Amino acid sequence: MNLTRSPRARLGLAAAIAAVLLGALAGSGLFTFSYAEGLSYLSNDPKACVNCHVMREQYDGWQKASHHALATCNDCHVPQDAFGKYTAKAKHGWRHSKAFTLNDFKEPIQILPEDLDIVHDNCVRCHSELVSELAPAQHAAAPGERLACTRCHTAVAHGPIR
Repeated sequence: MNLTRSPRARLGLAAAIAAVLLGALAGSGLFTFSYAEGLSYLSNDPKACVNCHVMREQYDGWQKASHHALATCNDCHVPQDAFGKYTAKAKHGWRHSKAFTLNDFKEPIQILPEDLDIVHDNCVRCHSELVSELAPAQHAAAPGERLACTRCHTAVAHGPIR
């Protein structure tokens, strides 16, 4: 009795195992994407930001804030060009899903410095007529730092500070 398999049989077995593993990976990925309501994050609907219970306070604050009728989460928190927008959404999605899955995030949620730069860029973009005459040095937190709109206007986007 010959227990060795032909190279063709071994290749077929390897292909079958690879197909099963790839199918399992794709299936679990699709299930996770569906369970996490992944498509909602491609929209402009602020309710997508509260798919995760951790963002409820920010969402509730935004509903009470002065920008509620004029700006959504994406208007402030992602770049406005298509490439930048979806790159930022992908980075945020990866970082948030990892943090929430591993439960290694700070509470309250804190914005990263590079994401705060995006917010400030969007403040200036929307309010360019209003802020065009401001000297950024006068409004920076420290000499050499950039304009920090949220330093004084924290409650504008997410309501009054408790």
